[in-house]
Amino acid sequence: MSNHSALLEEIGSMLIESDLFSHLPATELSAAANYFGINQIAQDETIFEEGDIGNFMCIVHSGSVAVIKANQNGQQVQLAALGQGRTFGEMAVLDGETRSATCKAAEDTVLLTLSKEALDQMLEEHPRIGSRIIRAIAVSLSRRLRKAAGQLVDHLV
Repeated sequence: MSNHSALLEEIGSMLIESDLFSHLPATELSAAANYFGINQIAQDETIFEEGDIGNFMCIVHSGSVAVIKANQNGQQVQLAALGQGRTFGEMAVLDGETRSATCKAAEDTVLLTLSKEALDQMLEEHPRIGSRIIRAIAVSLSRRLRKAAGQLVDHLV
C-alpha cells in the first residue's frame, strides 16, 4: 500500500470517528477523505486568530483546542475547550468571513482540516457527497446556535 493510500485510509477512519460525519456511509467518507488534510499542532501553537480571514475548518482527532475571545476590556477569555471529535471553524468554509475567536492547541493536537477550496472542489467532483458534508456542517452549526440561544435566554431571565 502506498503512503498516499495509507494516508487516505487513515483520514477516512478519522472521519468515521468524528461526531460530525459518523452518520455518513463509510464509502462516502473514504471518497471525501481525498479533500481533507491532517495537521499536527504543537501545544500552545495558534491555529488561527480572531479577525483572521477564514478559509478552513478543523476536526479535533486527538488532543484539545482552546477557544479564546477578547472581551470588552481586551482581555483574552477562554470560552471552551474542544476535545476529540469536536469541530470548529466551520462557518469559514461556508461564508469565508473573518474568524470570530482565536483557537490554540491546549496540548499536542492532531487536526483534520477541510479548506473552502477543497469543499468547493468536492461539490464539483462529487456533488452528492459534498452536499452531505455541507448538510452535516449546517446541522452542527444549527445545534450550536440553538444551544447558544438557550443559554442567552437563561442569562436574560
